[in-house]
Amino acid sequence: MKRVPRGGGLGSVDRYFGITERGSTFGTEVRGGLVTFVTMAYIVILNPIILSGSPDVLGNFIDGSADGEQAFAQASAVTAFTAGVMTILFGLVSRLPFGFAAGLGINAFLAFSVVGQVTWPEAMALVVINGVLIVLLAATGLRRMIFDAVPVELKLAITVGIGLFIAFIGFVNSGFVTATGANSPPVGLGIGGSVVTVPTLLFVITLVLTGVLVAARVKGGLLIGLVTGTVIAVIVEAIWHLGPRTGADGEVANGGGWGLTVPELGSAPFSLPDLGLIGAVSFDFGRVGLVTVVMLVFTLLFTNFFDAMGTMTGLSREAGLSDEKGNFPRLKSALVVEGVGAIAGGLTSSSSNTVFIESGAGIGEGARTGFANLVTGGMFLLAMFFTPLTGIVPTEVAAAALVIVGALMMAQIKHIDLGDFRVLLPVFLTVAVMPMTYSIANGIGAGFVAWVLVHALSGRAKRVHWLLWVVAAGFVVFFARGPIEALLGV
Repeated sequence: MKRVPRGGGLGSVDRYFGITERGSTFGTEVRGGLVTFVTMAYIVILNPIILSGSPDVLGNFIDGSADGEQAFAQASAVTAFTAGVMTILFGLVSRLPFGFAAGLGINAFLAFSVVGQVTWPEAMALVVINGVLIVLLAATGLRRMIFDAVPVELKLAITVGIGLFIAFIGFVNSGFVTATGANSPPVGLGIGGSVVTVPTLLFVITLVLTGVLVAARVKGGLLIGLVTGTVIAVIVEAIWHLGPRTGADGEVANGGGWGLTVPELGSAPFSLPDLGLIGAVSFDFGRVGLVTVVMLVFTLLFTNFFDAMGTMTGLSREAGLSDEKGNFPRLKSALVVEGVGAIAGGLTSSSSNTVFIESGAGIGEGARTGFANLVTGGMFLLAMFFTPLTGIVPTEVAAAALVIVGALMMAQIKHIDLGDFRVLLPVFLTVAVMPMTYSIANGIGAGFVAWVLVHALSGRAKRVHWLLWVVAAGFVVFFARGPIEALLGV
């Protein structure tokens, strides 16, 4: 029997977000929003680590100084602020439970590539330009046309690939999978083929506990697992004082320590946010020239465009909100707001903000509407004032939730008919390339190019949408951008 939304204020909220209509409840949405925040909270620590650690072409850090003393605190504040505002905005406009924050691929590209050629304010201006282009593509319907041109098999493959990508991130962040430093094998189990550190062991314990709770269909299983794992971590740190894995210089100084965050209660959990980076943008690109600007924006656009499309496709299917073609409610508005996230991220110097794959944790907890985003976004805004508390959840505990979500998303592969090799190869490349190259965009690109080539060269060129040809050609340029830049003398 279908429930009827209550009258009054809560009834209006229910009808606006479609909470009852989508088979959810206020309690479920709150739990889902909290779980999404917990699994995304690491970005308040990781994003400033990436952005504040690289000087630009003039030797200045993101805070404009030569020593970067205040860079981390300022980057952390704007990261939480922008994530909170954009997550709430997306929830109100699209009414979907997808959290927003600084995209890891783009922030790394800015820190490790772009600022070697331009200043930080100029790099953030490039992000703004990228966002404006995305908004225009979405508003004119071209982004939707490209989205509709993608075969449903590739959309499903994107979901599965993201699941593996999420799981791989969890394995790496927990120390369960590590780089060997050798050509073969490039990665291995733990240290020397064994799980030898307490944080990684806690990851395993949290993973098993959460997996049992989810398998038993316990309500709030993911959240219970995360909270329990964090409590255990705090107790372990209080007893053994493991400390951080890396030293002040970023090098590994304590192999048995915690990853990005140490689970300990500090004496001063409250601090006022420093939002001084807001508006630190410069559109003066005279230092590098038009060709370099175009190539940098092109790279940002492709990464932003298809990462977001792939993530939203996967999350909407995981939430049961997409149709057989992979479309979901308010798709156009969702794509427009996603572009606004890039603009906002550039204007606040937090890097392009986009949909986060970790939102799958909240969806796995039952979130189905944008009401969950109000909770997630509110927690991010609070995190501006409680950055020390945000860092209590260790990376190893959050990683367990990512692996669980990855497993849940993997189940979508059952909907793909792999009997035709024209479908099998592009699907396989999409799924495999994402985790292996640590990039959603790379996986989507490999799948698109393979789909077009295999179908065209096997006598089925007419079945390939013309827009897919255009996108595939664009991805060829994207993959070959290094030689192209060298040829153009960029």
